[in-house]
Amino acid sequence: MLSRTADHLFWMARYTERAENTARMLDVNMQTSMLPQSEQDAEQGWRATLGISELQSAYDHQYGRFHTRDVLDFMVRDPNNPSSILACLTGARENARAVRGTLTTEVWEIQNATWLDMQKRLKSNLLETDPSAFFEWVKYRSHLSRGVTLGTMLKDEAIHFIRLGTFLERADNTARILDVKFHGARDTSKDITQRDFYYWAALLRSVSGFEIYRKVYRDVITPARVAELLMLRGDMPRSLLACMDDVVENLKHIRNDVSADTERFAGKLHAELKFGHIDDIMKAGLHHTLTEFLENIYELGNRVSRDFLVPLAA
Repeated sequence: MLSRTADHLFWMARYTERAENTARMLDVNMQTSMLPQSEQDAEQGWRATLGISELQSAYDHQYGRFHTRDVLDFMVRDPNNPSSILACLTGARENARAVRGTLTTEVWEIQNATWLDMQKRLKSNLLETDPSAFFEWVKYRSHLSRGVTLGTMLKDEAIHFIRLGTFLERADNTARILDVKFHGARDTSKDITQRDFYYWAALLRSVSGFEIYRKVYRDVITPARVAELLMLRGDMPRSLLACMDDVVENLKHIRNDVSADTERFAGKLHAELKFGHIDDIMKAGLHHTLTEFLENIYELGNRVSRDFLVPLAA
């Protein structure tokens, strides 16, 4: 496959996944902001959402003050914010259009229809009147895109680049959410209060993990178990291990003459999660472990670009 074609497929998938992740974070934060809390706590929650995407300084530079409405506008429809839902869905559509001949008609129509429908929804007052409905729509369109891709495309290199982009983006997002939320939590060594319960439940809901947590642990929510579920459980779809399972598997299907080192790098990262233990991670420091993982997943993305995609401009 031509590297430029692979690049478009890879980034189409990453942008689609990023839009969904942004919608998930904003939706959960909207819901938790309605709980009884001080203005300071509410603002801290929104700033944490900006921090997850490393957009705090960009937001402050543009707005200079904090307001929930401004955060939503910045994260949803600001074309200059590369992680806004508008920018992500536009990027996904443009990358899909560039490789229209490689995609099935159904996959292209989903991407194009999503972009067109987004224009109408952003021009309406839906974001102001019912933001949760808008975020649910974004998540639904992402789910639909993945389902149609898997259900209609030939299982060749094209779909493996799409899946690789999806899971690299998802791993990065899960690690960021977990790191920022643990930093924002109160003392995680004590028994959690009712407020803490809602805090950790919100974190789990942001990755569709609340019901899974109840099924796996059948007990009260504890920070260590939340970390274990989102890092080390291969049966949790958005966990770091589950993402790396799929990254390693898809790399096998697209390997070339220069990708052996990248496969080894991914395999090492995968093995550290597969054979890791939450007690060791908590003892070493969760923030340290997640920071290291984020550095490695960034490096892995660069290696994938170097070995398979269009080289980054110097």
